[in-house]
Amino acid sequence: MRITAFLTTLAMLAFAANSLLARLALAGPAIDAPSYTVIRLVSGAMALGLILRWRRGSGGGLPGNWPSALALFVYAIAFSLAYLRLGAAVGALVLFAAVQCTMISWGLWRKDRPNTGELAGLAIAFGAFVYLVSPGLDKPDLPGSALMALSGIAWGVYSLRGRGARDPLGDTAGNFIRSAAFCVPLAAIALLDHEVTARGAVLAIASGVVASGLGYAIWYRALPGLTSTQAAIVQLTVPVIAALAAVALLDEPVTVRLVISTILVLGGVALAILSRRSVKPVEAPQGDGRI
Repeated sequence: MRITAFLTTLAMLAFAANSLLARLALAGPAIDAPSYTVIRLVSGAMALGLILRWRRGSGGGLPGNWPSALALFVYAIAFSLAYLRLGAAVGALVLFAAVQCTMISWGLWRKDRPNTGELAGLAIAFGAFVYLVSPGLDKPDLPGSALMALSGIAWGVYSLRGRGARDPLGDTAGNFIRSAAFCVPLAAIALLDHEVTARGAVLAIASGVVASGLGYAIWYRALPGLTSTQAAIVQLTVPVIAALAAVALLDEPVTVRLVISTILVLGGVALAILSRRSVKPVEAPQGDGRI
């Protein structure tokens, strides 16, 4: 259990770091959003590809599938574009809310017979999100919030497609590798119109290799030691970690609106998760990270 707790902590820190690294790179700006996305996905693909080769050798086909790879790409580019306009704390909360609402709503749409607690939790979380982006002096940027919501929806779709996978880490590696194909147009745009600083490239590589590649590998190593409910609940810590780190490291302001929204979103999602009759792990990245 100590090893599981240690690995889980490392994984949650890695997932939260994705928001911090993106904000550091894109708010500078040390790099443009298309270049950041390309470097993050390609470096993540290389790291996960090496892990996959070490586990499986040179034989076997490429795991994963193209629809999931497309969902991963949409998540990544919307994530980068959103962090041109949002702080790390707000972005992490919006992403988390969109992912969880997408996955819970899918279950409701599939007529999984939600109970009162699930419906109440979803209503609380959605209401808190509406409150967060509603007009006011301290509301976050609306286009940025919409982009992050799109990123979260894409990650929710990716997560739902990955449920029940026999080898989630292998599928994640394959999907990252496949997603590199979608990066070709972005790379062309970046080469024509943008310059990448060394600092921006390092931050994007850190996001791809450490926060994404190694973070996912650690998470899937920790999952067997967690119950379904534990795996779902522990991910509630990701936006909290990101928010605290953003305040401490990036000097982001703490607003009353953000505090109230965070408490209500996390509380609503926790209520929905704990109310489920049968809870499956909310798999973070591949099902997000990602968050």
